[in-house]
Amino acid sequence: MKKAHYEAELKRLQVELVALQEWIKQEGLKVVVIFEGRDAAGKGGTIKRITEKLNPRVCRIAALPAPSDREKTQWYFQRYVAHLPAAGEMVLFDRSWYNRAGVEHVMGFCTEAEYNDFLRACPEFERMLIRSGITLIKYWFSVSDQVQEARFLERINDPVKRWKFSPMDLESRSRWQLYSQAKDRMFAHTDTRHAPWFVIDSDDKRKARLNCIRHLLSQIPYEKIKYPEIVLPALDSRGYVRPPMEEQTIVTDHYDGEEE
Repeated sequence: MKKAHYEAELKRLQVELVALQEWIKQEGLKVVVIFEGRDAAGKGGTIKRITEKLNPRVCRIAALPAPSDREKTQWYFQRYVAHLPAAGEMVLFDRSWYNRAGVEHVMGFCTEAEYNDFLRACPEFERMLIRSGITLIKYWFSVSDQVQEARFLERINDPVKRWKFSPMDLESRSRWQLYSQAKDRMFAHTDTRHAPWFVIDSDDKRKARLNCIRHLLSQIPYEKIKYPEIVLPALDSRGYVRPPMEEQTIVTDHYDGEEE
């Protein structure tokens, strides 16, 4: 895809995203969008293009760090619940509770019992969210091993992108097949009728971003808001004029030098 065509289409879609944002705000909708996929699959770049022109008070990103020692003792979904939207908000999860079905399981950060419990509980948890009035949309960004390798090398060799590469990326690369198996099992349990997965082919970043935005717009019926006509008042260029001081009578004591 040529850059000029990509930028023109992206601009058009971002105008529609603003209309969607205003509709969500007006109608008091609660929207959750989940972005999952392998490292360097293009999740972050897509999220950036979605939020670029939006109001961060309406559309915000939830990218949680590793859980603290206290959070590890909580109900697994608890720390994600705190980031769910209120009425008139849309939250984009840059990775989500599906960490347990992916990186935590593959890297051994959770027990087998915790992993199996997640697979059983997740569909029920998402059903609860939907019953509460939340619109839940889940995207999986699929990238080939060749393209992932090229993107990793770009991160390593570009000083501006070097911070994106982490030791976890090396581990994920060396465990490619295990991640594939974990993804397949996760889909088998959580690709449900009420909360299906939508797969984005992300080998071509530009096409992936546009396709994801188009699909997101199609998932929420919205109408463009008609703004009231605004007429700017004439500019008052007179500046500040200090009001005149009122005349004051100054009373002073008079002493003529004579004692009583």
